[in-house]
Amino acid sequence: MADFKYSVDADGVAFITWDAEGKSMNVMTREAFELVDGLVDQALADDAVKGIVITSGKSDFAGGMDLNTLAVIREEAGDNPAQGLFDFVMGGHRILRKLELAGMDAKTKKGGKPVACAINGTCAGIGTEIALACHHRVMTSNPKAKIGLPEILLGIFPGGGGTIRYSRMVGAMAAAPVLLEGKMMDPAKAKSAQLVDAVSDDPVAAAKEWVLNAKDADLVKPWDAKGYKMPGGAPYHPAGFMTFVGAAAMVNGKTQGAFPAPKALLSAIYEGALVDFDTALRIEARWFTHVLMNPSSSAMIRSLFINKQALEKGAVRPKDIPDQRVKKLGVLGAGMMGAGIALVSAQAGMEVVLIDRDQAAADKGKAYTEAYLDKGMKRGKVTAEKKEAMLGLITATPDLDALKGCDLIIEAVFEDPGVKAEMTQKVEAIIPEDCIFASNTSTLPITGLAKASMRPEQFIGIHFFSPVEKMLLVEIIKGKETGDRAVAKALDYVRQIRKTPIVVNDARFFYCNRCIIPYINEGLRMITEGVAMPLIDHAAQQLGFPVGPIQLNDETSIDLGAKIARATKAAMGDAYPDSPADDLIFWMEEQGRLGRKANAGFFDYDEKGKRTGYWKGMQDKYPLAEEQPDLIEVQERLMFAQVLEAVRALEEGVLEDIREGDVGAILAWGFAPWSGGPLSWLDIIGTPYAAERCDQLAAKYGERFTCPPLLREMADKGQTFYGRFNPEAQSAA
Repeated sequence: MADFKYSVDADGVAFITWDAEGKSMNVMTREAFELVDGLVDQALADDAVKGIVITSGKSDFAGGMDLNTLAVIREEAGDNPAQGLFDFVMGGHRILRKLELAGMDAKTKKGGKPVACAINGTCAGIGTEIALACHHRVMTSNPKAKIGLPEILLGIFPGGGGTIRYSRMVGAMAAAPVLLEGKMMDPAKAKSAQLVDAVSDDPVAAAKEWVLNAKDADLVKPWDAKGYKMPGGAPYHPAGFMTFVGAAAMVNGKTQGAFPAPKALLSAIYEGALVDFDTALRIEARWFTHVLMNPSSSAMIRSLFINKQALEKGAVRPKDIPDQRVKKLGVLGAGMMGAGIALVSAQAGMEVVLIDRDQAAADKGKAYTEAYLDKGMKRGKVTAEKKEAMLGLITATPDLDALKGCDLIIEAVFEDPGVKAEMTQKVEAIIPEDCIFASNTSTLPITGLAKASMRPEQFIGIHFFSPVEKMLLVEIIKGKETGDRAVAKALDYVRQIRKTPIVVNDARFFYCNRCIIPYINEGLRMITEGVAMPLIDHAAQQLGFPVGPIQLNDETSIDLGAKIARATKAAMGDAYPDSPADDLIFWMEEQGRLGRKANAGFFDYDEKGKRTGYWKGMQDKYPLAEEQPDLIEVQERLMFAQVLEAVRALEEGVLEDIREGDVGAILAWGFAPWSGGPLSWLDIIGTPYAAERCDQLAAKYGERFTCPPLLREMADKGQTFYGRFNPEAQSAA
């Protein structure tokens, strides 16, 4: 299949049009790169060709590299995968360098053919790197189009020349935020950041016009010109030295040293700035290969790209169920959660009925969407027309009759089984018989809640995380009697609101909270043992968690933790394990220190709600131990508290697909993204070591660290989770 088409028009302009057959988005493969190489040679060798325009035959320009290509190359390289990856990357550099030099004389820098890139839509990754190798970049003026270098978000960095080219173009300090944050920019911001040279309503025509009028000097990149100096100064220049010190501080401040790719990226820029451009490309290729060989890179790519994308495309959707997209949604409860659900559903174009006990409460829930849209208008991202249209989709009312005609109900009332049961019965008497009913509960078992339903096969859990509009994950929970159509409905709805779903079987706390709660509780246990609170939180942050367990407790509210502990104890009875973490939480509740919302918790706060430091009064109740534990010991306690619950969830059938365990953990509570998720982390450290460490931790700290039978069996056999439970291998079999 030809991914690129070649043509020459009457004016002598050669068009290389990227149009990957059978794909909705252009992605670069090894075969496509080789084709580009041949087409560039053809255009440069043809005397009738005056210049080249590279564009796309699709509505967007490019979606980046096909990351499966890297896995194939690694496998083909056999005993020397690093060499295979390095050679592939250098092959890409050679092609783009040929494009950049465009046949010009090596000494005079004259006689080359101008190359322009017409970016007609969104452009990411290698697509942006190809554009940076061109002499001129014109982007569509469509504000919905985005361009950027988001590789860092997948655990790698721009390794197709983008790191070296962009940093030499704008300087290390200006390049660092673009390269290290991976943000996609609209055309105006991209032009300001020099990712593109021009913005046009017709980028192809504008690119062609530039090509036909380009002079020899227009083709010479700054780094190929005599006397080139890096903007902001090279590392050995006083100003440049300070620039790199600042960039290094920024990287370590944001990543805590947990992620290998940012450090490698900065090293490539620094070392590359000390040498000529072609040597700098080799340095970039070596650092890129170094990152690709790190197991963290493979795990992040697998979880945050391949697996996440598979789940979003319906990898676990029941087969042979027709399309279940939601047309009219009913939301019961207009509190913060219900209001957020109404917002994201209206954003997706659904008709929404937002129900609460009285008109004032329902209107308050709708006002949440209005406030959100008003913020968007101030930033220029929302028009008055869009605001009016979205608000018009939401009907806020206390009248349950308004739910007639709904095809999905999401209940988001108080976490009280009695209240939920009453609402279920009232609403089922009104809604159509084929309407799916979902509960947004975060802790109550779905099977129990479904007992109030006349149609338990149409009852399901849809667990959102707060704030709904920001959190990327939705956890779908199947009760014992939940049918396939309900699962398909929930998955299709989540796809409509553009979030990532995981589907789990019913159990107390489901999957995500089942793992989050032990993380928080282990931190609280350490406080009662006299471990310093800053050590606990910073240990977690240095593992890559966005916040430590102590801060997370303050953010989610301490009285919520106490309420969950009491409810769980009441449900489990004598089987409930007593925990010093509960004693601490109940004591904090008695002190009125309920967390951020009360301006007093494990932290002290100022009048504006800003944290001012850890609460020193904690030491009166739980004095600091004279000897503090080793950092690694604290980190392993926090990690194993979570990953062992993930293993047990898989062992008990709560998790049916390991991809959901890893993707869910990263998106729900920020589980060490560099690891690829809890099950990927166990594969990185090895199941034999994990089992051995469980035994040591259990002997020292208690049975909560007991090695699960599944992990013990896998350790004895030397198995990995993705070796034993690889969903792709199982489906192929």
